[in-house]
Amino acid sequence: MANEHMTNEQTVETTFYVRYAETDQMGIVHHSQYVIWMEEGRSEYMRQKRLDYVGLERRGYALAVTEVNVRYLSPAHYGERVTVRTRIESLRSRALTFDYEIVNADTGCRLVTGRVKLMLIDRQGNVHSLPAEFQQLLKT
Repeated sequence: MANEHMTNEQTVETTFYVRYAETDQMGIVHHSQYVIWMEEGRSEYMRQKRLDYVGLERRGYALAVTEVNVRYLSPAHYGERVTVRTRIESLRSRALTFDYEIVNADTGCRLVTGRVKLMLIDRQGNVHSLPAEFQQLLKT
């Protein structure tokens, strides 16, 4: 799973408030929301790296999720501020893996750690190598 504490310069942080619609009948964030939050962290990571994901899709490619791992440590509640910390765990020619740490933004309490692996595919589902410019931007 994700490192104990993600603090290197390659980590991108995304902070927001938990919305009421993200909670379940028990008043805590539904477990499925954390994967959505990880996607938001990944999207922000790519924006900050100036990666043109829309352009990649226009060229006929997509980053398909091939693995998702989540470890739930502590619940989040409506109205709390959370921070998603996102970083690249590994970058290979055809795949990349992101690590995540979701924390309470005010207390620092670790809520979730996670990992998502993605592979570049075309519209027919064939696996391709990540474009060189894409790899270079991810390395910076």
